[in-house]
Amino acid sequence: QVQLEESGGGLVQAGGSLRLSCAGSGRTFSSYAMGWFRQAPGKEREFVAAINWSGSTTYYADSVKGRFTISRDNAKKTVYLQMNSLKPEDTAIYACAARRLGLLATTASEYSYWGQGTQVTVSS
Repeated sequence: QVQLEESGGGLVQAGGSLRLSCAGSGRTFSSYAMGWFRQAPGKEREFVAAINWSGSTTYYADSVKGRFTISRDNAKKTVYLQMNSLKPEDTAIYACAARRLGLLATTASEYSYWGQGTQVTVSS
């Protein structure tokens, strides 16, 4: 079983940057694929980025491609989401998720464990 806790959210101006962290627990953390999802008020949860168990493969939503970077440090049991060139439409609660199978996935239902989420607010 994996427990996840996000940090690093906050308020930033458009064009700014934030780095989110997702700290995991459990002996098998390095075998899990990880994903970031976000949910804005009144909208459905949407996929942002995913990374496989080793970090060798990543995948991004078109809306964040070229601006966001997902990475992981298995020794620290942590996954990161570096967010650059932030836009007001990036405002949402961002949550990380873990998938037992080590291959990345883009749909929320394929992830078994979720963090509580962290708020990101981008002002114009």
